[in-house]
Amino acid sequence: MPVPEVDGDGRNLIEALDALARITAGSGLTSWIGSAERELEGVDAARVSAWLERIPVGGDALRAALVVKRVAGQINVIVHALGILTSLPYILEPGETVESLSLGAGNTGRDHDLTTNIRIAEFKFIDWRGGPETIRQNGLFADLFNLVADPTPRRKVLYVVGIEQPLRFLANRRALTSVMSRNSHLAKRFQDRHGDQFTTVRDYFESVRDQVDIVDLAMIVPGLGRS
Repeated sequence: MPVPEVDGDGRNLIEALDALARITAGSGLTSWIGSAERELEGVDAARVSAWLERIPVGGDALRAALVVKRVAGQINVIVHALGILTSLPYILEPGETVESLSLGAGNTGRDHDLTTNIRIAEFKFIDWRGGPETIRQNGLFADLFNLVADPTPRRKVLYVVGIEQPLRFLANRRALTSVMSRNSHLAKRFQDRHGDQFTTVRDYFESVRDQVDIVDLAMIVPGLGRS
């Protein structure tokens, strides 16, 4: 079955995944690679071509893998967008309406992931592992600060999936200079607002924790909790 190129059609991804599954069906990827290494020792170009044509989906195997890789490279954006959209029916209150959404990655021109007539919110769909998670911690802190720094009188909410690790990070004594070392724009905004008033994550969080609600979506949205 030929595997079409990615053109936005979700069926292409399904076909590509099916093709790759057939390549390693039964033996698994490690066994399949080992078999290929053994079988191709000492063969010439013509026999390599013949071997490729004998595997499931034949010469389309690489195209199938590239289709999957292209989509997988966007998986964090997909999770972020779908996570927010799936959560909305469970978090919006009666009479609450969406004013703006920022579903993509990076600077979208909107201040927050969600703005409604009664709240602003940031979402973090992180699978916290409990070890050194510097980049994830940095992102969580940036979202917290962005919420606190907004002058709106609306409710401010930081949504996470699993609350133990985020709260553990916010209660530790990691230096703020470390947290903001890779984000000069954030560091300048923080310095302009607070000067040298705070030196650790804990110091800052203790001063603002009453301004932001940290909510565990795993307790609200079906399917987000660990199975």
